[in-house]
Amino acid sequence: MAHIYSEAQVAKFLTHLKIPSEFYIGNEPILDHAFLSVIQKHMITEIPYENLLLHYSDHRSVTLDPQELYSKLIASGRGRGGYCMENSILLTYMLRALGFQVYPVGVRVRPRKDGTPHSGYPGWVHIVNIVTLADNSRWVLDVSFGGDGPTQPMALIEGTEWRNMGTQDARLIRDFIPGQTELTAGRRMWIYQCRNSPDQSWASHYAFSHAVEWLPPDFEVVNHFTSTSPRSFQTWTVLVVKFLRRPCATAAGGQEVYGKRMLVDDVVKENPGGKTKVVQECKTEEERVQALKEWFGIELTEEEIQSIKGHKKEIQVSA
Repeated sequence: MAHIYSEAQVAKFLTHLKIPSEFYIGNEPILDHAFLSVIQKHMITEIPYENLLLHYSDHRSVTLDPQELYSKLIASGRGRGGYCMENSILLTYMLRALGFQVYPVGVRVRPRKDGTPHSGYPGWVHIVNIVTLADNSRWVLDVSFGGDGPTQPMALIEGTEWRNMGTQDARLIRDFIPGQTELTAGRRMWIYQCRNSPDQSWASHYAFSHAVEWLPPDFEVVNHFTSTSPRSFQTWTVLVVKFLRRPCATAAGGQEVYGKRMLVDDVVKENPGGKTKVVQECKTEEERVQALKEWFGIELTEEEIQSIKGHKKEIQVSA
């Protein structure tokens, strides 16, 4: 099978992520769990989850063309990221080019109220990648869910539980979701859950099935809704999430994810592994553009900066 990305593009991807040189192609790395773990933690700390194209562009649209994704996320050198489908699809094709056996699947995400998941599971709006290793173990990689996303590959084993970040635990369970009518064992969904301390109950964030591989036409349908529908929060929220990484002698690759930084509309927040605190409130567009550079390393072009004028998400200065 011909790969979407060339060896040179894969090499650029690995250096962009600041992956340790032992995992470079020339050093013939083993395609194992350790390599997957390094890719995941470096991707979520070097390529932000962000939907700025829907607000800081003239076209307000998102393309999933693999070469356009590579140009934006890797080659541009402007610190850009993307929302779930952009980052996840880039990863799909990069993992295949590295030699991993991987396929993407659709995910149903619960809406949030005051930051907490509530209600049922609407249609597919997210993607994760499922990797099968040489030992036949299967792992779920989610590099673009946002602030409560997993910080490591998830073993596709019922009841898998791990310390995600700070005091937060995460796990995968299998269960039915509201609305299902065929309640037979094989139709149970995989459900990703988190809790911020042992005395809290588990919160179910999203559900997926590993049984159906998604193809590019499936991405396109979901991408159209997510990027254009007024019912999609992406169209009425400016959002950036970038995880924080630091050296750790006991972690795979010598690095650990310890916190996260977020921009929600005009507020920058940071969580260094404990409580979330506000670190900046942007009063003007100029302040938000500067905050994107200072806090997230994202540099917008002048054309992008000007395109927010007249848009519903432009920060309005009070008279």
